[in-house]
Amino acid sequence: MSGAALGIEIIFVFFLALFILHRYGDFKKQHRLVIIATLLAWYLCFLIVFILPLDVSTTIYNRCKLAVNSSPPESSSSNIIINGSYPTSAPRKHKCFEPWSYIPDGIMPIFWRVVYWTSQFLTWILLPFMQSYARSGGFSITGKIKTALIENAIYYGTYLLIFGAFLIYVAVNPNFNLQWNQLQTIGIAAANTWGLFLLVLLLGYGLVEIPRSHWNGAKRGYLLMKTYFKVAKLMTEKADAEENLEDIMEEVRKVNESIKYNHPLRKCVDTILKKCPTEYQEKMGRNMDDYEDFDDRQNNYPSEKSLVKLHKQVIYSVQRHRRTQVQWRILLEQAFYLEDVAKNETSATRQFVHTFQFQEPENRITQYFYTPTVEWYWECLLRPWFYRILAIVLATFSVIVVWSECTFFSTKPVLSLFAVFIQLAERTYNYIYIEMACFLTIFFLSICVYSTVFRIRVFNYYYLASHHQTDAYSLLFSGMLFCRLTPPLCLNFLGLTHMDSSISHKNTQATAYTSIMGSMRVLSFIADGFYIYYPMLVVILCIATYFSLGTRCLNLLGFQQFMGDNEMTSDFIDEGKELIRREKRKRQRQEEGENRRREWKERYGNSREDSTRNRNVHPDEKESSFSETNATVSKYTRSNGRTERDRIELLQDAEPLDFNADSVRPLSIYPEGKFLPDPKYGD
Repeated sequence: MSGAALGIEIIFVFFLALFILHRYGDFKKQHRLVIIATLLAWYLCFLIVFILPLDVSTTIYNRCKLAVNSSPPESSSSNIIINGSYPTSAPRKHKCFEPWSYIPDGIMPIFWRVVYWTSQFLTWILLPFMQSYARSGGFSITGKIKTALIENAIYYGTYLLIFGAFLIYVAVNPNFNLQWNQLQTIGIAAANTWGLFLLVLLLGYGLVEIPRSHWNGAKRGYLLMKTYFKVAKLMTEKADAEENLEDIMEEVRKVNESIKYNHPLRKCVDTILKKCPTEYQEKMGRNMDDYEDFDDRQNNYPSEKSLVKLHKQVIYSVQRHRRTQVQWRILLEQAFYLEDVAKNETSATRQFVHTFQFQEPENRITQYFYTPTVEWYWECLLRPWFYRILAIVLATFSVIVVWSECTFFSTKPVLSLFAVFIQLAERTYNYIYIEMACFLTIFFLSICVYSTVFRIRVFNYYYLASHHQTDAYSLLFSGMLFCRLTPPLCLNFLGLTHMDSSISHKNTQATAYTSIMGSMRVLSFIADGFYIYYPMLVVILCIATYFSLGTRCLNLLGFQQFMGDNEMTSDFIDEGKELIRREKRKRQRQEEGENRRREWKERYGNSREDSTRNRNVHPDEKESSFSETNATVSKYTRSNGRTERDRIELLQDAEPLDFNADSVRPLSIYPEGKFLPDPKYGD
C-alpha cells in the first residue's frame, strides 16, 4: 500500500474538481484555457486538503521511528529474571507500526513544493492576466494580450516596487545578512499573511451561517418565504438585464447599419454580431444587397476603440441576460416544489403529488426507488429532522473550532481540542483515527471557507452561478481566491493540531508541508504575533454573523437582504407570491393547451388512419361503403366541397386558444344541434 493511497486520492480529487467545475462552468462555450486554468487552481487546492492528513500520519510514524532509533540500547541486566519476572526498571522497547497510507521518504517534500509553487504562480501571475484577457473586447489575440498587460501593469508594478525597495533596504543595511532561503520564507510569509487576513473573515461567516442555514432548512415556511423574496429580487434583476440587452442591441444595430460590407472594420462588426442572441442576429442580418462604398471623409463611422468597448459590453450583457433567464426558471421550479411540499404535508394518502410534471424525464432507477411514497416520507417527515440533527452536529464543530482558535497557542496545558484528539491517537499509533480526525477537521474548515467563496457576490463582477452560468472572469477569480486561501488554511490547521513546531515549541520532526514553508522565525513579529492572535478575531466575526450585522448594514445601504422583521422584506415576499401565482397560472394554461392538442391529435389521427384504411378496400366495397357513409353524414357535411382529409389536416394544424374555464359557462348540446345553457349553472 506504499504510495497507493496518494495515487488514489490524486485521481479522486481530480474528478471531484472536474465535477464541481462542470456545475458552474460551461465547457462548450467558454474558452479552453479558462477551463484548464480554473480546473488546475481548484484541483491543486482540493488536493492539498485531501493529502495533508496523509502527511500528518506519515510524520507521526517517522517521529516514532526516530524515537526508537535514538533510544539507548538495552543493558544486559534487563535480561536477568528476578523472582520469575523482568525487573520493572528495565526499559521497554516499543514498536512502530507502519500506517496503511505510508508515503516513502522524499516524495512528500517534492510533491508539496510542486503543488505550492504552481498554485502561487497561478494566483499571483497567470490568473490575473487571464482575467483581463477574458474581459477584454479585443478582436485579436494580440489586442487582448495588449489590453491585459496594460490593465495589470499597475498590479504587477506595485509588487515589483515593494520587492525592489525591500531588496535595496536589505543590501544597504549591514545588520541583515539574508540568504535566498530566507528571502523565500519572507515571500511565503507575506503571501500567507494576506491569505490569513481574508481567511478569518470568511471563516467567521461560515462557522455560523452553515449550521444556521441547515437549521432553517428544516423550516418549510422559512424556505418558502425566502424563495418568494428571491423571486421578487430576481425579477427586478431580470428586467434590468433585458433592458440593458435591448439598449446594447440597439447600439449594435446602428453600428451594423453604418458600417457597410466593404468597410475595413466590417470584420469587427461581424464578430460582434456572432456574440449576439440568435433572434437579434436574424433582425440585424448583414445587408448584402447594399453595395454603397464608404466615404473616408465622413466622420460618423465608429472607431476601432469604440467597437472594442461595444464588443465587451455585448459579451457582458448577453452573459448576464442568459444567466438571469436560467436562474428564473430554476427558481420557479424550486418555488413550485416547496409549495407542493407544503400542500402534501397534510396528505392522508401519504403519496407525494406534484402540481406540474418534471421538465426533464427522470432516471428509471430514481423512478423505481424514489416512489411517491418514499418521496413523501423523506420530504414531509424525515428531511426536517435530518437537517436539524445535521445542524446540531455542525454547530458543535463550529464551537470546537472557535475554542481551538482562541487557545491553540497554549501548549502546557493543551487546550486546543483538535490537538488533544491527535495526541491521544498518537500515543496508540492509531493511524486510521489520526487520518480521519485530521480529514474531518480540515474538511470542515475548508467547507466553511470555500462555501463562503461560492456564496459571496460582488455586484455583477464576481458571482458563481450554478447550472453552467458562471462567466470566465468569476471562475478565474475563484481560482485566485482558492490558491491564496488554502496555504494559510493548512497552516492554521497544523497550528490547531500542534503539528507545527513553531506553535508546539517542540524539537520534533515537522511535516513535509511545514518544511517547504521555512522557519517563520525570520519574521518573529509575524510568527509570534499575527499568526497567533489574529485568528482570535473569529469570535467577534461569529457574533456579528449571528446577529446579522452585515445583512443589516447592507439593508441600510440599499441592498435588500432577507430579514424576517423588515417591512421591505414583507413587501418583497408579497410581490414574490404574486409572481409565483401568475407563473403558475401561465404554466397551467400551457399544460391545458398541450393536453387539448394531444386530444385533437389522438382523435383525428385515428380518423386519418381509418380513411387510409378505407382507400385500400376493394373498389366495389369502397363505393358501397362510401355511399352509405355519405347518406348518413350528409347533414353534418359543409356545402363547400372540402374533403374529409383537408378538414382533418386543418384541425391538426390549428392551435387551440387558451381560456379561463371559470369564466365560461358550459353548454348542453342536444341532438338537434341546439346549444342551451347547462341547467346546473342556471339561466
